[in-house]
Amino acid sequence: MKRPIRLMAAALTASAALLLTACGSGGGDGDSSDKIEGADDGGKPKASASAEPGGAKRPGVQLPSTFKADFVSWHNSDPKKQAILDDGKERLKAEYLAIIDADPQAKPLSFYTSMQALKSSQKYVKGYVDTDDSLVGSVRVFNPQVSLSDAGGVLFYCVDESKGYTENRKTKKRAGTPEDTDPVLQYRTTLRKTSDGVWSTVSLETERGGCDK
Repeated sequence: MKRPIRLMAAALTASAALLLTACGSGGGDGDSSDKIEGADDGGKPKASASAEPGGAKRPGVQLPSTFKADFVSWHNSDPKKQAILDDGKERLKAEYLAIIDADPQAKPLSFYTSMQALKSSQKYVKGYVDTDDSLVGSVRVFNPQVSLSDAGGVLFYCVDESKGYTENRKTKKRAGTPEDTDPVLQYRTTLRKTSDGVWSTVSLETERGGCDK
């Protein structure tokens, strides 16, 4: 996809810096690929609701058949770390859906994102709205690295956008990652657990390179 490099946070926490050194060593349990629910459904993208006992009512995010995201080895044997993976996954899906729906104020996005990360993400989505572009194709999300500290959680992961494209809504013209640009980005995010038990992303940055395909 034709995406600018986003540097959305001046720095990460100390635990994030430590986690960066572990990138590439593997962090998820299992080898299965977990595709987004609803990815094979045609028509307009939609959101459904789901809830955990005693927890917040989470908006489930479904992407259209024209854009798919494969989450590879998105599993961890530690339930607390798995919770971070789950909400981090939904946040990324919500951002993609907001772009496809041309809605920077989309509720799923603000549900899973807050503070600096929300402002940056909404600005990023608006960039697509201003150019009247959507997303098509597919991306692969892999190599999740997650850690916990007293301050919250840290989640790093890689996104391969080599098969993802922007598509102008009027002209239908598509644009992908330029040939001289690395199509793989590393996402570095920090999260805080809300009173409702949701792991909300509060800061994030992306950088091209640093991930093995």
